Amino acid sequence: MHDLTIKKVNEVFLHVQCEKSVAQELSDYFTFYVPGYQYTPAYKSRYWDGKIRLFDLRSFHIYHGLLEYIRVFAKEREYTLSVDRFSEVTENFSMKEAHDWALSLNLPHEVRDYQLKAFAQAIRNKRMLLISPTASGKSLILYLITSFLQFSMQNRKGLMIVPTTSLVEQMFTDFKSYGYDSEEYIHRQYSGKDKVTDKFLTVTTWQSIYKNPPEYFEQFDFVLGDEAHQFKAKSLTTIMTGLVNSKYRIGCTGTLDGTQTHKLVLEGLFGPATQVTTTKELIDNKQLADFFIKCLILKYPEAICKQSRDWDFNTEIEYIVMNKARNEFIKNLALSLKGNSLILFQFVEKHGKELYANIKEAAGKRQVFFVFGGTDVEIRESVRSITEKENDAIIVASYGTFSTGVNIRNLHNIIFASPSKSRIRNLQSIGRGLRIGENKEKAVLFDISDDFRIGKHTNYTLQHFIERVKIYDDEKFNYKFYNIDLKT
Repeated sequence: MHDLTIKKVNEVFLHVQCEKSVAQELSDYFTFYVPGYQYTPAYKSRYWDGKIRLFDLRSFHIYHGLLEYIRVFAKEREYTLSVDRFSEVTENFSMKEAHDWALSLNLPHEVRDYQLKAFAQAIRNKRMLLISPTASGKSLILYLITSFLQFSMQNRKGLMIVPTTSLVEQMFTDFKSYGYDSEEYIHRQYSGKDKVTDKFLTVTTWQSIYKNPPEYFEQFDFVLGDEAHQFKAKSLTTIMTGLVNSKYRIGCTGTLDGTQTHKLVLEGLFGPATQVTTTKELIDNKQLADFFIKCLILKYPEAICKQSRDWDFNTEIEYIVMNKARNEFIKNLALSLKGNSLILFQFVEKHGKELYANIKEAAGKRQVFFVFGGTDVEIRESVRSITEKENDAIIVASYGTFSTGVNIRNLHNIIFASPSKSRIRNLQSIGRGLRIGENKEKAVLFDISDDFRIGKHTNYTLQHFIERVKIYDDEKFNYKFYNIDLKT
């Protein structure tokens, strides 16, 4: 009799057979506070204790992807462990087989070693969370996986989940560029599109399917998640736990948010995380554009700094995004830059529209585009396509539409017009400028921060800037500080 016996329930959950005392230990081991829990309404109203529990003490169920963590748990405590063979999901698939499969596809692009390795690992392990930075070619990795599964799992169906409708269209186009018959095999599902299809692969957003009944998810034999860092939301977890027949569960992401909770949830839903490559390695190997960050620190007059001591976070943000002198500075900066530029903002009405109007009015014959959540997906795709052919265009876009996943090879400059400390958002945004184009070998990020310091007081958004600099240090990016007096 073993202390813990693991049996497969379905492709989502394992059942742990053990004594109640061991189960309580296991529950404690897989219980974590959610970052920022103390600020949530549920915690403040005492409806929730702020913790996430990955082991269910009622059913003794745990996510399949956490099997290796259970092994560690048992080893640390010297518990005996038995795992039934149905819970072991690995199969033989060598690097040579991966290489031969890639050759058979007659791809228009060279497959890099790290892409082949990620492909082989995904097929071999069936459950993986592939961490590969923006612009490293995740769509090609996903294509290699998809094409192989289509060959080996005949008459089966797959699901690919992406965060935005723009990425649905981009994935369709990317696969087509690799030689795939996208029209024949891919069903694009979002608002206004049919929900039922016989096509091999459904590419969709989580917003389009999370309300579907359980039987909808039971039809899929594999699931691929692009930008999988967004899969921590409750609706996405609901989708992933509904995919009870999906034997292959592969997630791709450029970065995690740095918290253990986030990593374990994603590994539970997909499988063990593995680092495919890093941004620094790709830049050093000339596979991404050379990259430099100019940190523009705007110093405000003393009278404004004194006022800022009484501001809460929202008041400070309101002042920053609606400040005419600051917006004028961003306009002049954008117009002074050579090459294609992307300006990222957070608030559409208060900030984005004002920036766009000011830049458009002063841009003369230069192409200026405005993209936000309300922009039609076909228009977003056309903006991306036009920019690929331009050399002097300006895109004013919301973080939500153009910070994640959107592929623009011919982008020379990025301007952070709104402050943020989100590791994921910042690294994804930076990734927009790292792809090498025909007329581009380097990219520059202009990180604008706002300095209201006075005495011992340091304002909120400057603290966010300090967090961004820590990220730049972690990623080994080159950067330089520029102090600028803002005349208001």
